[in-house]
Amino acid sequence: MLAPVASSSFENDLERIEILAASPVTSSALLERNLNCIYEQAAAARFDDYDVVSIARVAPAVMYRIFDLRVGLREKLAHYEMLGLMTPAAVQGFRDVFRVLRYVSDMLGEIASMEPNTSDPGYLLRGFTGEENNTLINYAFYRDGRSVAFQSGDVILVRGRAHNSAAIARIGDVDSQFSHIGIVHIDEQGSHWMVESLIEDGAIINALGKSLDHHIVRAVLYRNRDADFAARAAKSIFDYVAASRVRGGKRILYDFSMRTDETRNLFCSKLVRLAFSQASEGSVILPKYPTHIGRKNRDFLDRVGVATDMTFAPADIDMESSFDLVAEWQDYRETANIRLQDFTMDKIFEWMERYNYRFEETSAIKLVALLGRFSSHFSEGAKQTLSSVFPRVPSNMPRKTVAVVAMLHKTAEPIYLELQRQNQQQVIETGVPMHGLDIFAALEAIRERCGNRIGYLVR
Repeated sequence: MLAPVASSSFENDLERIEILAASPVTSSALLERNLNCIYEQAAAARFDDYDVVSIARVAPAVMYRIFDLRVGLREKLAHYEMLGLMTPAAVQGFRDVFRVLRYVSDMLGEIASMEPNTSDPGYLLRGFTGEENNTLINYAFYRDGRSVAFQSGDVILVRGRAHNSAAIARIGDVDSQFSHIGIVHIDEQGSHWMVESLIEDGAIINALGKSLDHHIVRAVLYRNRDADFAARAAKSIFDYVAASRVRGGKRILYDFSMRTDETRNLFCSKLVRLAFSQASEGSVILPKYPTHIGRKNRDFLDRVGVATDMTFAPADIDMESSFDLVAEWQDYRETANIRLQDFTMDKIFEWMERYNYRFEETSAIKLVALLGRFSSHFSEGAKQTLSSVFPRVPSNMPRKTVAVVAMLHKTAEPIYLELQRQNQQQVIETGVPMHGLDIFAALEAIRERCGNRIGYLVR
């Protein structure tokens, strides 16, 4: 698929990977090799090697072929587990393939959406709405029309627009494209709720529509194959969180440690983990393949508050064989932007490790952190009123965490804006967005130009 050299037939190149993905395997070595081949070919793909007009014409169909390819690979997970083929290298291979194919599909969606009035960012798209190509639906769950019918116990994986969303997605050894996860509960009146844990609010219950309106760019709907079990999990965690939100209840704060071994506080994935653990009386413990946090740059992780080497990252649900991928939604007006954020965060973390860059607080940052900590003691109404002045900070977020989040944003934002201008210029000139290798090259050029100080990063 997507050969790294010029080709007269984009679809023929895609067919080569479809054949490779469908090929039976009998050993972990063969599985690892096939996954690696798919990843390398897709990662090396350049759309300017093809006829862009032709690609735009066939893009919707090709996006579905890539989506179906990923669905097919996921459906084999349980079989490969039964055969004992899911080595750490195979797990990593699946993660890499899912990630790179999402990027390829995003770029196809961007190319296909470059028509007048379709890329206007002035209006908000709710998750799982929009034009026909915004939502890709697993054929096994397709119903009349294009809308997605939610069920109680559905798990929704999302990605927001902020730089800290990119950092959360990239904080482990596994690069992912997601920063948050929640579970759907449908009550007896038919109202749809999202039970989730947010940094600023802790564990909370929001109307599902509100959560899907929350400035997200990507959302994936997963469904446990045992519908009754999933519904029990949703009801259990709904009741648990609801009890904490009533007058006199003990609020469940956001857990910055990323540890999964206690439940006094909850980060987003640990809330989902607790839901299924409660419903199964402890027999179902997510995830099967946890994310390792083994980066050498412990300074940054310590400032954020991470206190573990292994966690349940939102994207780990991507590898759960007991969950089906039902539907996937993207806002193609914004997918290029979060791709630039992802790659910017990749490089920032790499620079920290390879060149020993560290965040250095200035007097201004110290003031911002102090104001942020001070604001955490305000009422929720006051926090909302002042949110345009400084961020809504939870009462348990340490000053050093407020500071490093502010420095991360202020370091990443100018880099991102420079990349965004370069990407927009390339789209104007060629009709295709920047390739990942070109983005990384541009980032290295910025580092070399900036020298020993990149924003708040000092070498």
